[in-house]
Amino acid sequence: MVLLKLPIGIQSFSEIRTGGYAYVDKTPYIASLVHEGKYYFLSRPRRFGKSLFLDTLDCALSGKKEFFKGLFLDGPDSGWDFSVKWPVIRISLGQRINRSSDELHEYLTRIISLEADRFGCSIDPHISPGFQLEDLIRAVNKKTGLQVVLLVDEYDKPILDNLGSPSQSAIMRDELKSFYGMIKEMDKLLKFVFLTGVSKFAKTGIFSGLNNLNDITLDSRYSAICGYTHEDLMQVFADYSKNFQQSEIREWYNGYSWTGQQVYNPFDILLLFSKGIYRPYWFETGTPTFLIRLWKEKPRLPAEYDGLVAGEELLGSFDPENIRTETLLFQAGYLTIRSFKSSAEEGTWYTLGFPNREVRESFNRRILGVLQDDQAMVPLPGLRKVLESGDSEELYSVFHSFLSSIPHDNYRNSLISRFEGYYASVVYAYLASLGYEIIPEDTTNKGRIDLSVKTRSYIWIFEFKVAGTYHPGNKDPLLQVKERGYAEKYASDPRPVIETGVVFNPKTRNIDRWDVVKPGS
Repeated sequence: MVLLKLPIGIQSFSEIRTGGYAYVDKTPYIASLVHEGKYYFLSRPRRFGKSLFLDTLDCALSGKKEFFKGLFLDGPDSGWDFSVKWPVIRISLGQRINRSSDELHEYLTRIISLEADRFGCSIDPHISPGFQLEDLIRAVNKKTGLQVVLLVDEYDKPILDNLGSPSQSAIMRDELKSFYGMIKEMDKLLKFVFLTGVSKFAKTGIFSGLNNLNDITLDSRYSAICGYTHEDLMQVFADYSKNFQQSEIREWYNGYSWTGQQVYNPFDILLLFSKGIYRPYWFETGTPTFLIRLWKEKPRLPAEYDGLVAGEELLGSFDPENIRTETLLFQAGYLTIRSFKSSAEEGTWYTLGFPNREVRESFNRRILGVLQDDQAMVPLPGLRKVLESGDSEELYSVFHSFLSSIPHDNYRNSLISRFEGYYASVVYAYLASLGYEIIPEDTTNKGRIDLSVKTRSYIWIFEFKVAGTYHPGNKDPLLQVKERGYAEKYASDPRPVIETGVVFNPKTRNIDRWDVVKPGS
C-alpha cells in the first residue's frame, strides 16, 4: 500500500486529490451550506485550512466532478448536481500588505482585472473597486446566463496589516465596507457567497450594509469545518498517527472549539507527522508583535484568561479603533471556547481558555519574556525536574530567583502588584510555561485553592498571601489550606499532594515566607 503524502502548505484541492496526498473530507459541509443557504461568513485563525476549503468550494460549484471521486459530495446522499457548472469569482486579499487606500484600490483593481480576463470580460479600471466588482458580476452573469458564485478569502487582511495604526486600520475598514457593500445589491445575480477571515465582523462595522450574511463562526454544526478531528487523525492519517501516543497528541495540539466538535490545527499535525517531534509549530509561525504591545498597554496576566467568561460583545466586537485584548486573543486562536451556556433568560455566555499545551506553554513563555524584559532565561528543564521530584526547598530557590529577575519597573507600573492575585498570576505564568495542567482558583466544596499544579508525580497546592494585607479573620495561608481540607479534593488521585503556603513581601518584591506540608507529614 502506498503511503499517502502529507499536504503541508498545499491549498489547492485539485493538487491534493491528484497528487497522492491525504485529504480529510470536508464536502459534507459544502452540501449543507449550498442546500440550506446563500450568504455565509466564517472566521477562523490563521493556518486552519480556510483557503483550502474555499478552493474545494470552487471546484464543487464549478462542476469539477473528477476531483470528488470517493468523497461524500459524489455520493447519492449529497444531492449534488455536478452537471451545473456555476461561474466562480475568487477574491483573495492575502497576497500583499497594503498600507494605504491607494495601494488597496490598486490591489483590488488588479484582482478584479485578472478575474475579468479569465472570463473574457472587460472592466473599467478607473472606477472604484466596488463598482468594478458590480460590473464584473453583471458581465459574467450576462455571458454565462447563470448566477455567479463569489468566494472571498482573507477579507480582513488589509485591516489586520494596519492594526499598529488605528487610524489607518479604520480607513481600510471603511474602504472594504464600501467594497463589500456592493454585494447586497447583486442578490438576484448571485448563486452563493462565502467570505472568510481571521477577525469576526461587528454588526455595525465592516458588513453593516451586508446584513444578510449568515455568520457560522460559532455555529456548533460547523465547528469542525476547518481543522482535523481526532477521528481524522486515527483514520485518514492512521499510518502516521500510529507512531505517536494518542494522549500526547491530544495534550499538545487538540482543543480548538467553536461551540462544537474539537479540532486540531492542520499545520501542527502535518509538521508533527513529518518531523516526528513535538514543537509549537503553529505558534512559531505567528508574529504577535502587535498583540504583545497591546497586552503591555492593558496587562492582564495569563491566569485570568484561562476560564474567562465572555459574551457575544467580546467575541464579535472587533473594532480597529478600540481593540480589546481578549477579543484579539480569541479571534487569533490563542483562546478557544471551553464551554458555553445559553438560555432565554440570560442569553449566551462562553467560557474561554487556552486550547492546548502548545498555546498555553508558548503564550506564557512569551509573557514571561515581557515580565523579565527578555533579560533572563526561564530555567525550564530544571524547574520541571524540581516539580517532579517534590523538592519544595529547591522550588523555593527557583521561585525566589525568578521573582528577583523581574525588573523593578514591572512591579511599580502594575497597580495590582500589591495584591495576592498578581503574584498568583505571575507564578501561574511561570509554571504554565512548562505545559502542565494548572488550575487557578481551583474550586472545592470548602473554598477555592489559589493554584493547583498537576505534574506526573505530584499535585502541588498553593495558597498565597501578601504581607501587610491581612484583615481580621484572614488566616495563615498554610493553615487555611489545612483547615479547609483543600487536599481532600484529590484524595482519590494516586499522586501525593504537596500543600504550600506562600507569603509575598511587596517591599522586597519576593517571598517572605514559604511553608510546606509534604505527604505523610
